[in-house]
Amino acid sequence: MSVSMNRRQLLQAGGVAGLATAFASMSAGSANAVPTNSAGPQITDLGPAVVQFSLMSSLLVGDTVYIGSRNLDPVRIIGFHLPSGRVTSRTDLGSGYSIQALAADPSGRYLYAGVLRDGVDGKPNIYRWDLSTPTLPAVGVGETGDRDIRALAVAPDGKVYAAGGGLTSKAPSLWEYDPATGAVSSWGVPDPGATIAQSIAATAGYVYFGTGSTLGGGNGSSPGRLFAFDRTTKTSTNILPAEVASGVSVTSLSVLDGQLGVGVKGPGKSVLINLADHTKYTVIPKTGVMFRQLGNDVFFVKEPGVWAYNMTTKKITQILTEDVGAMWGLDVYGSKALTVSSYDVIEIDPAVRTAVKHDLTTAGAPGGPQLCMGLAAGAGDVYVGGTGVIARHQLASNALSYLRATGEAKDAVVVGGVLFTGQYNSRGIYAFDPTTGQPPYQVAALPAGQNRPLDVCWDAVNGLVIAGAQNDTGGGGCFAAYNPATTQVVTKVNPIDNLQMVRAVATKDGVAYLGGDNIYSTGPRSTVVAWDPVANQELWRIDPGQSTGIAAMAIHGKYLYGMSRRAAGLFVIDLDTRTVVHRGDLSSVCTDFGALQVARGVVYGVSDTTVFRIDPVSFAVSVVVPGINGGWYSGPHITADEDGFLYTLRGPNLVRIDDQQAMQTMRKAS
Repeated sequence: MSVSMNRRQLLQAGGVAGLATAFASMSAGSANAVPTNSAGPQITDLGPAVVQFSLMSSLLVGDTVYIGSRNLDPVRIIGFHLPSGRVTSRTDLGSGYSIQALAADPSGRYLYAGVLRDGVDGKPNIYRWDLSTPTLPAVGVGETGDRDIRALAVAPDGKVYAAGGGLTSKAPSLWEYDPATGAVSSWGVPDPGATIAQSIAATAGYVYFGTGSTLGGGNGSSPGRLFAFDRTTKTSTNILPAEVASGVSVTSLSVLDGQLGVGVKGPGKSVLINLADHTKYTVIPKTGVMFRQLGNDVFFVKEPGVWAYNMTTKKITQILTEDVGAMWGLDVYGSKALTVSSYDVIEIDPAVRTAVKHDLTTAGAPGGPQLCMGLAAGAGDVYVGGTGVIARHQLASNALSYLRATGEAKDAVVVGGVLFTGQYNSRGIYAFDPTTGQPPYQVAALPAGQNRPLDVCWDAVNGLVIAGAQNDTGGGGCFAAYNPATTQVVTKVNPIDNLQMVRAVATKDGVAYLGGDNIYSTGPRSTVVAWDPVANQELWRIDPGQSTGIAAMAIHGKYLYGMSRRAAGLFVIDLDTRTVVHRGDLSSVCTDFGALQVARGVVYGVSDTTVFRIDPVSFAVSVVVPGINGGWYSGPHITADEDGFLYTLRGPNLVRIDDQQAMQTMRKAS
């Protein structure tokens, strides 16, 4: 029986003794082949897929930048000491898989951290670290009733306030932790139509609580709102100015000198609200997050840079011009601005617009096996997407290298030795050619809002990289076809309909097939659309009659195979007759997301628990590897190289599967 594992359990598979074994295997450069049985697949362990220190938050306290980890176990906070340029402290937390929220009390003695979790599990999601004794571990001090904490703020009297949410069916509450009593209490849900709370700030008189919606909210969910809670009466008022009221979410709140810095996703503007009179405000004509003040300048992040807004001249100046990728914090350190990217602590001199980087790995940041994203194999390499990096496994030499790539490679394909990825967040399609020595770079952008590529494949007839994507905030998705020969890209927003994202793509004979996924309560669930990628228009469509959206598709011969989400089943479409010729049960091998891959004339699939194959004649499903339990962050992947070897994850490790013996046995039996 296969057992599904959550993110934390998957990471723990690579921790303690397991992690030591994994590192020993990797350092030795050896691969361990373990045949399941004499007629079964041969599984070769290739070591941890991605090993690094990945991060999701930072905060300056005194001379030390404290940094919260992402997708690592145990979840950890490290302290980077600016004068020495070294990581000088670390504490591990007892729950969660990432730290998005950090806040310090007014004295600077206590650092609070909030974690993201797989579910409300009865464990603390608020932790406190006494920085006066950094060798002692952080202590869990409370649990809110929401799954995630995405922002924390500490009021002048030391009370802690938390924002987050996590379940689209449950609107987020404002939570308070009182360190004097240890009590955690809810101040209520100010907006029942909100699906997320991403920002919070606190003063002596008010708590400011920013809400909004994400894709999962569905039609009719609330736009961005900013609630000012009176700390005495605990009543709230929406104070978001009309100029930014169309935004989908209030993403950032910062208490400045007499003003509240407000970041909003959507309208292309930010706001400075007068703390003494909420009806008075200044509009900054640029989107921003993480506002900090130095004199008359308000610094903020708008990727790919750091900017300064001068409150006297109203001029906006870019003070960090280099694209350093995602940034997870912004502070003022003396006369400098300080930010933390996925790789470096960066000191910025705003007067001359220069920057000094401190590489976190060199400084001693403790890494570990990370939950992974996309996967591709070809030309002797296997590529695995992580956060901010792509791991390149060179099979012949057992060499492992890391390619810096902003965001996350959600899916990928290797064509003629060149890697093409669908790059989250809003990075479009990237390419990497190992013969050039150049790092991965963007070759094609996707339309505005289409921030999350989901699936990538190669159209050999037309010479096109085909990609499907989703719009996280507005819903729907897009189709994209990139031509490496001409460097041109064609796109179509909502090629299926206004609700279905393009979850899966496949191609045959120059026709692209788009698989839809509708997570809302109404409308078609899982439409398949045949698309002409050259003319950029629909050819025909079919509804396979699934109760949930499509998770993955693959084509072999005249058949298109589809795997539906939430174990809703397998469907097979005859592309010649344009009819559904088979529907089958997959509940024994999957629970939700999955992937399909053709190798050696057979369609293989992977779920969160199992690698399986589909008989090309009867469409019967059989198990190849039970209990695979891959360490994936955004859904399992499986790929194949030119020789038909399969690659996926088992726990945090990359594995190669040779199913040749089993296939020979199956063919003889047939």
